[in-house]
Amino acid sequence: MDLRDYIRDVPDFPKPGIVFKDITPLLVDPRAFDQAVVGLAEHARRLDVELIVSAEARGFIFGGALARELGVGFVPARKPGKLPRETISVQFQLEYGLDELQLHADALSGGSRVLVHDDVLATGGTAKAKIDLVEQLGGRVVGCSFVAELAFLHGRETLAGHDVHALVRYEEPADSS
Repeated sequence: MDLRDYIRDVPDFPKPGIVFKDITPLLVDPRAFDQAVVGLAEHARRLDVELIVSAEARGFIFGGALARELGVGFVPARKPGKLPRETISVQFQLEYGLDELQLHADALSGGSRVLVHDDVLATGGTAKAKIDLVEQLGGRVVGCSFVAELAFLHGRETLAGHDVHALVRYEEPADSS
């Protein structure tokens, strides 16, 4: 099964000129969703992961399923004002604007082996923000995983020095017309 068949392009979302990779068809098909989770878990098992850190909203879907598949904990990275206790935060640049993520200040203990996960690797800003949050808490990022990678945006360069794994890789941008 080619997971590309379950990821559709949505032109001009969230703003003109951006071609959004929509994973909804992959989520709707139980075989495709299972293949994606199992594929992500195969790579993560080699890293001896203790926790998955993933950001809302689409990252939660795979992050939670991946944590369940691996039998490890899940730490949600959220937008400001969504976590009820003391938090740490980091601002970062997206390909179309500025954003911020937070973790609970007690989300992980020093030395925890963490896999940072998200659905799509674009410029790497969101993943790097999660890495920064984990490192602020003394965690050790042992890898970064993604369902899809937009290689033409060079996100791997932003994550240099980290193990990066993606199930699907897009070498060229989709036509936005």
